[in-house]
Amino acid sequence: MKKAILSAKGVCKSFAHGGGQVHVLSQVDIDLYEGDFTVIMGASGSGKSTLMYALSGMDRATAGEIIYDGEDIVKMSEKRLASLRCSDFGFIFQQMHLVSNLTLFENVVVPGYLNKEKSAAEVKARADELLEQMSISHIKSHLPSQVSGGEQQRCAIARAVINEPRLLFADEPTGALNRKNTNDVLDLLTGLNRSGQSILMVTHDLRAALRAGRILYLEDGGIIGELTLPPYDLNEEKSRETQVNAWLSSMHW
Repeated sequence: MKKAILSAKGVCKSFAHGGGQVHVLSQVDIDLYEGDFTVIMGASGSGKSTLMYALSGMDRATAGEIIYDGEDIVKMSEKRLASLRCSDFGFIFQQMHLVSNLTLFENVVVPGYLNKEKSAAEVKARADELLEQMSISHIKSHLPSQVSGGEQQRCAIARAVINEPRLLFADEPTGALNRKNTNDVLDLLTGLNRSGQSILMVTHDLRAALRAGRILYLEDGGIIGELTLPPYDLNEEKSRETQVNAWLSSMHW
C-alpha cells in the first residue's frame, strides 16, 4: 500500500475582489504518495497553480487542512513554512528565477548552504554531481544570461533537488522551452522519479502529462477526474498518448 506524503482535505482558496470574494479552490481533497509522479491538468483559470501553491505552503489556503508529517501546513507559522520549503520541498517554475549575477554552480549551492544540514564541502560535491547529471557541468561557471533556456531550466532542477526534497513541485516547467529542451527536461524529471523522487507537476502540455503515473483534472476549483497510468515507456508513448487524449476529451479539455 502506498504511503501518503501529504494529505489535503476540504482545501478552499478565495480572494477578495471588487467588494466580493472570488472562489478559486472549492473543497479539494488530494493525497500525494511516496514515489509518485502526479500531474494536475485543467483549463486556464481552473486553479491548478493555486492548488500547487497551497499544497506547498507558497500560499495559504483559506480553509481546509494540508497534513505533512503530522503538521497542518495551513496553520504553520511563516518561519516554519520557510524552513519546510528549504529542507523538504523543491520547486521548479516556468520562469527559472535564477539569480542573474551568480554562476550556475553558485545558484545550485546557495540553497544547500541555507539548509545547513551538510557541510560546505558536501554541498559543493552534491552540486557538482547534479550538474554532471544535468549535463551542464561544463558550463557551471557561466552566468544564466550566457546559457540557453533549456540549460537554465536544468540548473533550476539541480537547485530544486540539492537538498534532496521529499516532494518536488513543478509549475509548467516546460512552458518556456522549445521541443528539444522540453524533452530533455522531461527526461530528467522522469529519471528523478524512477530513482524515487516524488513529483507534483502542474501543466497544460500533453507531452509533459504523458510522463505521469497519475493525472488529476481540475475544473472550477475542484478535482473532477483521475487517470492512473503504468510507468512511462517511450516505446509505448503512442498508445499512452491515445489513452490520455481520450480521457482528457471525456473531461472536456
